[in-house]
Parts: sequence; structure tokens; C-alpha cells
Amino acid sequence: MSIRKRAWSTLAGKHECWLVDYVDQGGVRRAKSFKHKRDAVEFAATTRVQVRQGTHVADSASITVKQAGELWLETSADLERSTQDQYKQHLNLHIAPFIGREKLSKITVGFVREFQDRLKQEGRSAVMIRNITRSLGSIIADAQERNLAAHNAVRELHKGRRGRNGQRDRRNGRLKVGVDIPTPEEVRAILGEAEGKWRVLLLTATFSGLRASELRGLRWGDVDLQRGELHVRQRADRYNKFGPPKSAAGERTTPLPPTVVAELREWKLVCPKRDGRLGLVFPNTLGKIESLSKIVSHGLIPAVLAAGLTLPVLDDQGIPKRDAEGKPIVKAKYSGLHSLRHFFASWCINRKEDGGLGLPGKVVQERLGHASITMTMDRYGHLFPRGDDTAELAAAERALLGQA
Repeated sequence: MSIRKRAWSTLAGKHECWLVDYVDQGGVRRAKSFKHKRDAVEFAATTRVQVRQGTHVADSASITVKQAGELWLETSADLERSTQDQYKQHLNLHIAPFIGREKLSKITVGFVREFQDRLKQEGRSAVMIRNITRSLGSIIADAQERNLAAHNAVRELHKGRRGRNGQRDRRNGRLKVGVDIPTPEEVRAILGEAEGKWRVLLLTATFSGLRASELRGLRWGDVDLQRGELHVRQRADRYNKFGPPKSAAGERTTPLPPTVVAELREWKLVCPKRDGRLGLVFPNTLGKIESLSKIVSHGLIPAVLAAGLTLPVLDDQGIPKRDAEGKPIVKAKYSGLHSLRHFFASWCINRKEDGGLGLPGKVVQERLGHASITMTMDRYGHLFPRGDDTAELAAAERALLGQA
């Protein structure tokens, strides 16, 4: 591998560049030019390692982000339909329009950050940007497996955000009680305003931690009112198609408190059974799968608004909007059923003296149906008691030293 300065003249004047001449791992001679020597030296050092490892991909052999995305979509053909649709939306609506023509070899950490900034300027939410970036990382990872990309800038970006202990720094993305997670007082208010079928459904969601798809697919045959427990064995996706839980760990048994059992007993007597073959616990009026949008719009949001849990609707300048009569326009503070699942997780984690169950992390993982304890701790680890509070530390010290 050599680095040399090249100079030439044209009618427009004199020109010069720094040329890196090398042979890749396939024995093909390559050349790449740079305006500055430092850039050429840096490229040569990186390429030398990549060639030795057999991972180097020259610019001329690299494909575009859109082409890599289309290959990636082909590998997701065996995933459930809702996941495939989400991936297609990420690629076709958010990734391809902005960076689809760029070569994978051009995607650096700085490029990814600029892409994220542009998505933000175009009005994408923080959650949407995070999901789109994750999909971009998966696209590049798939290309790496096909030897079409040398490195994954998205993974490098995430690696750079790890703390001293090697764990990802999620301080800015932590779920917050009273913001993302309803407080116990807020949950009591919500359940107090819910009525009929919606009260039973929200009550079950609150004290079982089931995902919305699991609630929609829950059958009476999976509910043991005698033992006070339910079994998660299937889910109903957004297309009203039944399938197994999201992972092997999603198939689980969850205990139910007495109040939920009593409410379910009463609900079972009046539950619609027109389609008795399905035997769903929370069906629509025809006994078929209830839509998620109706659960949210007719069940959750009315209860949240009736409980007085609202947020102002803001305009583009961040100023609260008002209606024709000058009254503030508000929206529900919690507009997704997943907020109750978050509450369930926090309730399982909180200490008994704080009104929680005080369960260890592994048990919380099993109750939530997470595929791994890492997923649980990554999401809710900051909610666990630190174990080093002053009072607890003093008590432990006295016990160790045998002091009264």
C-alpha cells in the first residue's frame, strides 16, 4: 500500500491530490484520491486493517443505502406482517428519500448524526428517529453479512454512547414516572373513571402487564379464575391475525389479584359470545377481535381525560392552542395502552414499603415476558432501588458490626 502525491495540469490550471494505491483482499488493485495528506494517511491505516481482516469494501464495489435496504427487506419476509410493514415504512418514507442514493462506504458516524438532525428538522419525533436509526443499523448489518459494507456507523455511534461500565447511557431516554409511567394516584383516577368493559380491560392491563396484542388475543380458556391466574399463549396483531407471543419468553403465566378476578367473573357473564369459537375475553360486540384503536379511543383516552390528566396542545411555536371560545385545547396525558404496562413494571419493581411488590429483576422479566433480563434492565433498571440509601446502609453496618 502506497501513498503518493500526484500533480497534473489542465486548461483550467494545475491540480494535485494524494493517491492511495493498494490491493484489496481479493487481489484487485484499487486507488483512492484525497485532497489532504492526513485524510489519505487515515484511510490507508484503516484500509490496511480491513484488508487484513477481509472486511474491506471499496467505494466502487459498495452499493447504495436504498439497494442495501431492499436486500434487507427480503430477509424480513418471514417476520410478521406488521413488522414487515414497519420496516418498509422506515425505508421508503424516511431513509431512502434522504440518504437512499448514498453509498454504504460513505456512511460514517458523523453522517448518521447529520441524518438524525435532518429527521428532527423534518418533524420526526424522538421515538421515530430512534426507530429509523435502528432500522438503518440493521440495513448496514445485513450488508456486512453480504460483504457489501466494511463497518457499521450506527453501531459505532451507539458504542460511543456507552458509559464507563460499558452499559449504554440512556439517561436522556429513561422512562419517567409521571411522564411516561402513570403514578399510583393517576392509575387510581383512570380506573375510577373507566366503566363497563373498558374498566375490566384496563384493570387487567394494569395488574397483569399484558401487551395490547396479548389482551386482544386473550381467551377465556387461558384465564383460570379459580387459581387467580392467566396464561399468555397467543396474541392478535393489528391485522386481526392470531399468532404466538413475540418470543418464547412471551408465553407465560401471570397471577391476578382478587379485585381483577372478581371483575372478570362479573364480566364473563355479560361478555359478547356471538362468535363463540374464538372465546375472547375482550371481544367486540360481535365476539370478534377488538381493534386497538377502539380500545384506546373508547376506553383509555376517555378515562384519562375524565380523570383530569391532560396536556396542552401546542402549535409550531410551542404556544398552547385555544378553541374558538378561547379555551385551552388539551389532549390525554397518556394516549397509549403501553403506559399501563410500564406502570405494571414499576409496580413490580417498587419496594413493598412504597406500595410495590419488590420483585427481583429476573421475576419482573418473566412477568413482562421479555426475551432476556438485559431487555428488562435496559428498560426499567433505573427504577430498581439503589440499595445504598443512607438508612439501609446504616442498618447493614450495624448488623455487620454487631451493634445494637
